[in-house]
Amino acid sequence: MIDTCAARMLVCFVLLAGAPGASAHDGHQESPGSQSAGSMVAGPSTDYAFPLAEPGTYRLPAIKPAAGGGVLDELGRGHDLAELMRGRISILAFIYTRCGDVCPTASLRLSQLQDLAAGNPGIARRLRLVSMSFDPEHDTPDVMADYAGHWRSVDPNAPEWLYVTTVDQKQLQPILAAYDQPVMPKTEPSSTGPLAHILRVFLIDPSGQVRNIYSLDFLDPELVLNDIRTLILDEEQHDRRMSPTR
Repeated sequence: MIDTCAARMLVCFVLLAGAPGASAHDGHQESPGSQSAGSMVAGPSTDYAFPLAEPGTYRLPAIKPAAGGGVLDELGRGHDLAELMRGRISILAFIYTRCGDVCPTASLRLSQLQDLAAGNPGIARRLRLVSMSFDPEHDTPDVMADYAGHWRSVDPNAPEWLYVTTVDQKQLQPILAAYDQPVMPKTEPSSTGPLAHILRVFLIDPSGQVRNIYSLDFLDPELVLNDIRTLILDEEQHDRRMSPTR
């Protein structure tokens, strides 16, 4: 019987199989070997020259407020994106389900992050993953729900992973502009999907501040988990400072 991790890798491989030009995707510069099967499992940090910094030994200053905007969840219910992410550390990824290039790899790495966090209740209960489509004409709530089934963990201890889309381009464009997420139709037919884009994944703290932005080269489950732990340590230190002296 194929296990969950292997099943996700198989989905990723199938989606990438039709993308012979994936290594030169839409202006994204891949690190050497970052699209190989081995690196997709281990993450980019496998090839880093130095070990990852320990959580709490560095700072992640606020970059800017995380923008809101109207979105639809998998059941077609309306929400404000910023409110949806409020109260937990959020990992927000812009993707589309017809992508045969970086989006499947990004989804695989987020699934690995979800699995890692599931093993730590203190992190899992403070974390939320959000995948948002920029292809509302195709990615309806039903399509997003089906796509989620390929990646989302069934472990009850895993952190929440939401999949959202928008009603139309009018609702979508202000959100993409606020996050500086470029997306445009490809000028030529492509087996990797109809849209050109770069991958941008955002680390957002519980108060709604963007604290880091990852390209695919830095979307490493272990690295992101260290950043999440750093935010949690910052929050705990802040709470101690604000507590009344006994």
